[in-house]
Amino acid sequence: MKVLVATEKPFAKAAVDGIRKIVEESGNTLALLEKYGSKEELLEAVADADALIVRSDKVTKEVVEAAKNLKIVVRAGAGFDNLDLEACTAKGVVAMNTPGQNSNAVAELALGMMVYISRNQFTAGTGAELKGKTLGIQAYGNVGRLVAKIAKGFGMNIMAFDPFLPAEKIEADDVTVAKDLDELYSKSNFVSLHIPATPQTKKSIGYDLISKMPKGGCLVNTARKEVINEEELVKVLAEREDLKYVTDIAADNQAELNEKFGKRVFATPKKMGAETAEANINAGLAAANQIVKFFTTGDKTFQLNK
Repeated sequence: MKVLVATEKPFAKAAVDGIRKIVEESGNTLALLEKYGSKEELLEAVADADALIVRSDKVTKEVVEAAKNLKIVVRAGAGFDNLDLEACTAKGVVAMNTPGQNSNAVAELALGMMVYISRNQFTAGTGAELKGKTLGIQAYGNVGRLVAKIAKGFGMNIMAFDPFLPAEKIEADDVTVAKDLDELYSKSNFVSLHIPATPQTKKSIGYDLISKMPKGGCLVNTARKEVINEEELVKVLAEREDLKYVTDIAADNQAELNEKFGKRVFATPKKMGAETAEANINAGLAAANQIVKFFTTGDKTFQLNK
């Protein structure tokens, strides 16, 4: 079987070496398409691939249909909104992600951005500490749990909301369960977002929720930019001069945000959540191992399009 690694933003060399070892030792072949500059290059490369590993690369219906032999595609990372699951299902292609492999990297970044914005982006002026502040976590999955664990080390009080988890699972971590999003936002000095971008969540975080935050509140987004209603974000930041917004995914209107709100907003130059050597390697190796298990035993543990 031919396994193609197609990455506009390549894996680290150590990750590629590890992926190659896993793939070739299992009797399969590896092909690389790195730093490609056009969709046509990707379409040509996938034509004879049996398996595909990507990072944030978009696997559209066109890509799936061009890959005549494709049996499985794995997104090396947790988020999978770059995969067209409907197209994969229609073609009988198994789609997977690698949940948990980037979680610590994203969690550390979330806390790092909280410190950064609380200390005036490390410029002159009196900042604030995280100790004693309440952190609200929206979605208590792999990343959310790690954010809670790290935040406790700062002496923060933790509250979480996740409608898909039993309350007792959250409470077992000594975390307060919010009864709804209104309570989460109204009682949290920081709210950290860890929700996927789905039809239900896109543009779901806007004026009504953000305006409920206490004085000096800060919204932290290491999830997806699509979950933010960017027009309403501008409105609430204009009305509430005490609020702040930090994100790992620059908004489409980031230039406007920067111009209007200065040090009250911050966006990383590019998505940095998974940009650690450890996360890079972990996600790549997990993707390769999942493909090999699928080919050898039919394992579909992390299948998304069931």
